[in-house]
Amino acid sequence: METKKVILILVDGMRPDALTGCGNPYGTQLLSLGQSTLSAQTVFPPVTLPCHMSLFHSVPPQRHGILTNTYVPQVRPVPGLAEQLKGAGKVCSFFYNWEQLRDIARPDSLAYSFYASLAAYGERSNEMVTEQAISHITAEQPDFAFVYLGLPDDVGHAHGWMGEEYMTACRLSLEEIRRLVELFAGDYSILITADHGGHEYNHGADIAEDMTIPLICIGPDFAPGSTFTAAGICDIAPTITDLMGVPMGQDWKGTSLL
Repeated sequence: METKKVILILVDGMRPDALTGCGNPYGTQLLSLGQSTLSAQTVFPPVTLPCHMSLFHSVPPQRHGILTNTYVPQVRPVPGLAEQLKGAGKVCSFFYNWEQLRDIARPDSLAYSFYASLAAYGERSNEMVTEQAISHITAEQPDFAFVYLGLPDDVGHAHGWMGEEYMTACRLSLEEIRRLVELFAGDYSILITADHGGHEYNHGADIAEDMTIPLICIGPDFAPGSTFTAAGICDIAPTITDLMGVPMGQDWKGTSLL
């Protein structure tokens, strides 16, 4: 299999039923562009930093030890996705608007990172992240890019999941995804997902609304319009290393979806 470059796009707090029901038809169109599932499972607790640590390290929170949105050093460190890729000579770039994500990659594993504060810039921060990602990927063509859009989670906490304001945030986030897919799908495999869902004004419970996430994989290795029979957030890093021809971490618990 020819090795690929990969863009991972994550929309914080985007429920699968919001992806398809927020009023932006591109959400449904995405399902026809690649292989997907609207019933992938995240880890417990379904909280942003633990979920991202599990995504990038392919182990449950009980193994990496981050159970809240406060980072603590791992007692028995697991090499993460960025470290695996850097060790194989790949160039990695991050673009995000929630500062705690600085801890999901170890120092010196990234070639480039960009942060625009969601608290300071609000809705504009999603646009700023996308603009910087487009500019950098176009100019530098990194092997792996992570693009994080935090607006729906922020709005969900303020106004409630599945309400009008939250749905608007999902619609806007899908427009940022559209820009990235339309520009880069020819040169990159693109994975689109969320870290967790949400209900009422929060998330963190062991219920379907919080634990179920969408996953869409676009590229030559994924049949358009097909579905995954089972997938979880810990399977994303092994799938990315598989696409890129890089060994997965020896302690990882997920499996490649290829």
